[in-house]
Amino acid sequence: MTILQLISARVQAALAAAGAPDASANVQPASKPEFGDYQANGVMAAAKQLKTNPRELAQKVLAVLDLEGIASKLEIAGPGFINIHLNPAFLARRAETALADEALGITKVDAKKVMVEYSSVNLAKEMHIGHLRGGIIGDALVRVNSFIGHNVVRQNHVGDWGTQFGMLVAYMVEISKSGQADLELKDLDTFYKHSKKRFDEDTAFADTARDYVVKLQSGDAEVLKLWQQFVKLSLTHCNAIYQKLGLQLNDDDVRGESFYNDDLPVLVEELRQKGLLVEDQGAQVVFLDEFKNKEGEPAAFIVQKQGGGYLYATTDLGAIRFRVNKLGLDRCLYVVDSRQSLHFQQLFSTARKAGWLPEEADFQHIGHGTIMGPDGKPLKTRSGENVKLVELLDEAVERAFQLVTSKNPELPEAERRQIAAVVGIGALKYADLSKSRNTDYIFDWDAMLSFEGNTAPYLQYAYTRVQSVFRKAEDFDPAAKVLITEVAEKQLAVVLAQFEDVVFAVADSSQPHHLCGYLYNVATLFSRFYEACPILKSEGQVRASRLQLAALTAKTLQSGLGLLGIEVLDAM
Repeated sequence: MTILQLISARVQAALAAAGAPDASANVQPASKPEFGDYQANGVMAAAKQLKTNPRELAQKVLAVLDLEGIASKLEIAGPGFINIHLNPAFLARRAETALADEALGITKVDAKKVMVEYSSVNLAKEMHIGHLRGGIIGDALVRVNSFIGHNVVRQNHVGDWGTQFGMLVAYMVEISKSGQADLELKDLDTFYKHSKKRFDEDTAFADTARDYVVKLQSGDAEVLKLWQQFVKLSLTHCNAIYQKLGLQLNDDDVRGESFYNDDLPVLVEELRQKGLLVEDQGAQVVFLDEFKNKEGEPAAFIVQKQGGGYLYATTDLGAIRFRVNKLGLDRCLYVVDSRQSLHFQQLFSTARKAGWLPEEADFQHIGHGTIMGPDGKPLKTRSGENVKLVELLDEAVERAFQLVTSKNPELPEAERRQIAAVVGIGALKYADLSKSRNTDYIFDWDAMLSFEGNTAPYLQYAYTRVQSVFRKAEDFDPAAKVLITEVAEKQLAVVLAQFEDVVFAVADSSQPHHLCGYLYNVATLFSRFYEACPILKSEGQVRASRLQLAALTAKTLQSGLGLLGIEVLDAM
């Protein structure tokens, strides 16, 4: 049980004993040190409900509140807040438990089968900056949910089907005849642009491309073989970026749109039989009364185009059916741009109406904002094109290399490049993850690579600072008892004990920025502890205890950054 859960349960029991069984404990970490370590804020709401004096109710709650061995002092503040000061001995035992456990004492949950769908690139286009947020947010959610004990399924729902693939296969055949295929396919962006140019300017080529679409959809063996070659090549490019970015995705996690093809006519017929499907201007649609426009007309969720073609909405319905019926998912997190919010609301609504998505299945759209340039518009190149993701990653590493070189020019180049790869990619990821995923943010190289403030380099440096202590401490005893007597020791111990609560909160809300803010707080409080409580100059039990707090700080920073997909270094 986490500290927050433990205190909340005790306060809840005390409220019930004081005559407020339906009240919420509303326990939160204290906003200021003078308010203790935690505050129970539920008394005032309970008093209002009972039409009684909140301070008098707080007195009754305090009289029966059992926090023996957990709190050293309880006090009523203001009109009815209860301030809770944790017992240093209790914090010391929590620290020792965390130190003895690889998972830092985190209680594993009752495992559920959770899918995180992320990256989900269109294989007919090169990966660009627009794929960055979904990839790294999704990867962090995979790591966090796995860490607390869930059975996590990674899913890369790639776009690998549709009319554009007829165009790409036709162009691949054409350039193969001229011997230029290998050269052009090294740069997929150029390949895409050239094929589109041919399609737009040459009617004969466009007709050939449409013919390939028909052959592809009808299962022509030769065309399917060419399509598979292109998909494999495009995935190779994606995998290189995933590896550089430190994402856990690989080919085993890919289940593209084409996987659901056979189910599409089946699900459309099922919708028709259930009375949900209506023909509207030649298209097959499901009208959703809960999504009406200004004129009061229900929204049309199109599942089959005029002429019989399917849309990604149809494929998404097929994916839900597979994920519920075949995979047995309890929860599914779709990490996709917030601009797709309405699509997912309508998708889930349609799936539930059809009986394909049970009420107990927790399927959520985990939306995210856009990366902006200094002008407040989506970040583009000077020529107005999307920034290639591979070029962005290369620039992050190169900028970090210049930074490392300026600070440590005496290090061998190979070592500087190794450090730069960890710092550069870490800075890029953390700059994103430290912002609320719901908001847009302005891309800023200087801010993300700064060694000051809430950045990855600052946290990575804080970790190396702890490691430097242990390089000098030759007599570290990993089994030493923790003793907490100084204010800075207690403040650090309190925040270290909150790691479990923060990780569970991130798993519940799918908001990684809470973990970032927590880690920054850990690093800040360790810095205060380091200045106020000499470690190596102290002696005996005090020295051994302070080394233990430093060791737990390092473990917490390493584990927390690891959950964000960010590496640490022993020296920078």
